[in-house]
Parts: sequence; C-alpha cells; structure tokens
Amino acid sequence: MATHGCPPEQHRVQLQDGVMVTEECALCGYRITYGPVGHDRAYPPARPPLAGPRRNGGLIAAVLVAALVAGGIGGGIGFWAANRNDTNSTTVSASGDPEALNRKPTSVSGIAQKALPSVVTIEAQGATGEGGTGTGFVYDKQGHILTNNHVVASAAQGGRLTATFSNGKKYDAEVIGRAQGYDVAVIKLKNPSDANLVPLPLGKSANVQVGDATIAIGAPFGLSGTVTTGIISAKNRPVASSDGGGATPSYMSALQTDASINPGNSGGPLMDATGSVIGINSAIQSAGNGGGGFGGESQSGSIGLGFAIPIDQAKRVAGDLIKKGQPVYPQIGAQVLMRDTGDGATIAREGGADGSASVTPKGPADQAGLKPGDTITKLDNTIIDSGPTLISTIYQHKPGDKVTLTYKRDGKEHTAQVTLGQRTGDK
Repeated sequence: MATHGCPPEQHRVQLQDGVMVTEECALCGYRITYGPVGHDRAYPPARPPLAGPRRNGGLIAAVLVAALVAGGIGGGIGFWAANRNDTNSTTVSASGDPEALNRKPTSVSGIAQKALPSVVTIEAQGATGEGGTGTGFVYDKQGHILTNNHVVASAAQGGRLTATFSNGKKYDAEVIGRAQGYDVAVIKLKNPSDANLVPLPLGKSANVQVGDATIAIGAPFGLSGTVTTGIISAKNRPVASSDGGGATPSYMSALQTDASINPGNSGGPLMDATGSVIGINSAIQSAGNGGGGFGGESQSGSIGLGFAIPIDQAKRVAGDLIKKGQPVYPQIGAQVLMRDTGDGATIAREGGADGSASVTPKGPADQAGLKPGDTITKLDNTIIDSGPTLISTIYQHKPGDKVTLTYKRDGKEHTAQVTLGQRTGDK
C-alpha cells in the first residue's frame, strides 16, 4: 500500500459498498481508497459533513458513479487482489486451445478460408467515367465469373472491367452476357492463364429451409473479403429492384437473409453451412427507402433485410448467357398491371404504348382462354398479390413448363393450364 510516514500497523482496512477498498490511518486520519479501475485515490483526513439541504445533484452523481462501478467492478477487485499478491499485472492468459476455436472445415472460419480465394472484387467503369464496385465468384475453370447485371452494366458498352482476387492479383475482364430482368451477368477473365480458378460449389436453393445458416462474402463499401453470417429469414420473397438509374427493373422470388450485406456485396455468394452457393446477393431493403439494388445512388446500409437470387435460377440463366450471349425469359404472353393492390395481377385492358396487345394473340394466355381484365390470384400453389409477384414467380420456371393459373373474371373464379412461352433477350 502507499505510505505517508505513519506505521503501517496503524492502518485500518475496510471495503466500502462492496467495491471501494479504503485504508485509514488511526493516528493522523490520512485515508487512501483503491478505486474500481485499479487506481488509488488519496483523500485528506475525513471531515464532518456540512450542514444544509441535500441537493438533487448528489443523487445524480451517485447514479452516474454506480453505472461506472457496475462496468468496472472487476478492475477494482482485481487491483486489490493483485496488490495483496505483490504482482504488477492483472491480465489473464488464454489457454490457446486450438480445438476451442472450432476452425474445422465445416465451421464459418473453415468455409470462409476455402471460399475467399474464389471470390473477386469487380470494378466497373463506363466510357464516361461512371462506375462502381461489386462482387463476383468463380463459376467455372474457363474463367467465367458470376455476378449481378447492375454491377457490370456501366461498363457493358465500351467501359472497363477488372476482377481482383483475394491474393491481390487483378485481371481485365469482359462481359459475356447479362440479363436485366434477372439481374444476372457473366463476365470472363481475359488472360486467366496464371489465375487459380477454383469454382465455388453450387447448392440447390430449392432445398433451402427457413432458419438455415447463411454466410455472405463480398466487398461492402469497397472492403474486399468481408464475411458475414446470418440465417434464411424467408423464402420465395417477391422482390422488384433497380439500381435507381432508370434501368429496367429486375424481378426475383428471393431468398431473404439477415446476414449483413451492403452496397458492394452485389454479385457475391450467399452460402449455406456446407459452403455451397445457394444464392447471389442482389438487393437490400433499407430504412427510409423503397428497397433496390446495392448499386443505387442511395448508399444506405444493412438493416437485416437482404435478398439473394436463388442459385437454381441463376445457374439456368448463366448457362443461357454463356451459350447464347443473351437471356431467355419464360412468359405467359400477357401484360399485367404493376401496381400493388394485394388482390392479384390484373391483365391490362389496353395494350402497351408500342401498340402491342395486352394478351398476345395465339400466345400461352390467349390459348388458355385468359382475357383483358382477368385477375390472376394463384400460380400453382403460390398466391399472387400483384404484377411483380406474378413475374417473379414465373421467372422461377423455364420455357415449356406447364403451370396452373387461378384467376377471377366478373367475380367468379376459374383455373387454366398454361404452357409457358419464351422471350429471348432484353427489350
């Protein structure tokens, strides 16, 4: 303990409020208090309290001190114990047991370490200088990278694309194909001869269940190699998104996750607990806006509402882009109203501004007997509450699939079997 000239045996030790350790000299009244954070504070000899009313400020001060003590009680006791053991340190060394860290291949750490070398940060720059940063991942050993359309759109016409791996190696890349409606794009490294191309394994999004663990990798706000975790919060979430730049909106029946994903995560993999890709991170809902892709002008952050394109759909789209250079969309051959009424998807009574009919003559809907004004309420067992929901649900299928549509006409419910047609390319 600290000394001040009097014999130590004249000191009395007491514990105040279970926290403060006080030693008081019986001869001169000198007092020293060891505080809760391991520092001693010397006080002059105790004096009788001043007479007068107790002020509210005293109560407030007591509350504040109590809060500080609650957070630092371990420090005070630790210092007192250390002083009695004649040691100068209160730190505790960890055992360093590697088993306790759980870095097995099936742990988050193990999955991340295996996947990170296959994830790239994409920088896109348009011919006029506009652009941004996103993410992609190795799709095959030929150098194809899977990502979002809105990540590369600015560089698709005469711009420049680069892909940087976790080891720092950067490669020029080119757009092989992109699908605005799906928000999927495939790019390819131009000179990948020395690149370590290890494709990420693709899972089956159809088998995903709510509550399954998720791992997201990307470059939020340009911070490459960021790993976050969460769960599948919902499946088949209808999402219509755009980059805020007036581009054609995309539609997906998304996997919803609470893994933290932000602008720059676009195009990155959403993986399950086995390290298999189950989706492509594409859009977020942020507080105060109507949602949208990560590349928009409003760079809001995550509030735990992220949306990923199911990998089953993305894989099919990527195959078309690699083989044909353009997307193929399933369709019913009818134009529906896009306002969200909650009652269903209503076929427009009038055709489009380009003169097209609201129901394409001899198209799938026409052949099934649907007419302008009909309101579609179900596709197979999926409830349809709006035009975007109908499109998102149709996009889960491929041309030639047979689906059952439930619709209302003049207050009566009807069903019809429709064989989905197709449209090649973006409008």
